[in-house]
Order: sequence, then C-alpha cells, then structure tokens
Amino acid sequence: MRLDLPAGGFLDFEPDWLSQEEAARLHVVLLEELAWESREVVLFGRRVVQPRLVAWAGTIPYRYSGQTLEVRDFGPALREAVERVAARVGVPYNHVLANRYRNGMDSMGMHSDDEPELGDDPVVSSVSLGAARRFVLMPRRKGERISLSLTAGSLLVMGGTCQKNYRHGIPKDAGTRSERISLTLRHVLRPP
Repeated sequence: MRLDLPAGGFLDFEPDWLSQEEAARLHVVLLEELAWESREVVLFGRRVVQPRLVAWAGTIPYRYSGQTLEVRDFGPALREAVERVAARVGVPYNHVLANRYRNGMDSMGMHSDDEPELGDDPVVSSVSLGAARRFVLMPRRKGERISLSLTAGSLLVMGGTCQKNYRHGIPKDAGTRSERISLTLRHVLRPP
C-alpha cells in the first residue's frame, strides 16, 4: 500500500512482507544474535535512558541524540534481512538500528530521522517482529495524523520528504505484554 504525503513524502506499507513463520524465526534468532544494550540519549539537554533496548550494525558510524553508534559487524541473520529489504526497496542500506520493546511500556518518542549524514531525503525502512505496535506519523505543521498497526512481518518504508515534514514514533501501550523488535534500516552517506 502506498500513501502519498503532502509536499513529496510517502509511506509504503506491506503488512505481510514476511510470513508469520519467517518473522517468528527471525525474532528468535535476533534475540540471541544481537548485542542488546540499555543506552542513554540526550533529550532537551538532559541525559536519559532510552525506554527500550537497542542493538545495531553498520559499516559507517551513525550519530543521533548525542550518541554515536560505532561500526559493528552484521551477523548472518541480520545481514540476510538487510539484503532482502535493500533488494525490495532499491536502497543500499549500510546501517541498522534495532529496537527491542520488552512490553507496551517501552516506547519511541516522536522524532525524525533527519541527521545530516543521511542526506536530504533519506529512505528509511523498518521491519517489525513480534507484538503488534501502533506507529504514529504527525506533520511538523498542520495536517492529518496517521496511525498504522505494525504487525509481525510488516515492512514500512518512509521516503521522499517524509523526514523533513513529519515526525514519527511508537507510543506506550499498557495492553501490550509481549516483546517487539524493529529493524530500522538507513543508508549513511558519511561519518558524523
């Protein structure tokens, strides 16, 4: 499904990009393959612990919210997932930030992936594994708020001017008891 956004942005959403079996298998493998960490970020001048666990892999360092994710090797399962998304989307992704939401109290605040090292109009893709969570996309100015349920095996692609004109996040959901992993893929053009 393609959703064209005002001013040249778009969302592509494929709820069944991976089969349920593939998604479940990849979820289990990545729980073991990735080095999950609790990390601090800088928000509004304060250091705070992110409300989720993170892991990453990339051939170029990536910097966001006051922290730098240094070069880290891709494991076999993660590399295969990245190559598959890159072939589908047509972007040579070289960095993955994995977010592990342990339950509905873990979240991602509203933000844009608009760091300079991603270029002017980055195409950011996200693969969801595990529990379904609500994704919210809000315009920076006036406009309609968009909400999608990111289910296990779904692929979401944000492109065009999406990062310039919108913010997105995963709000808390007290009713979610199960875990979710999101793999967020970026093409980093240059080191920070």
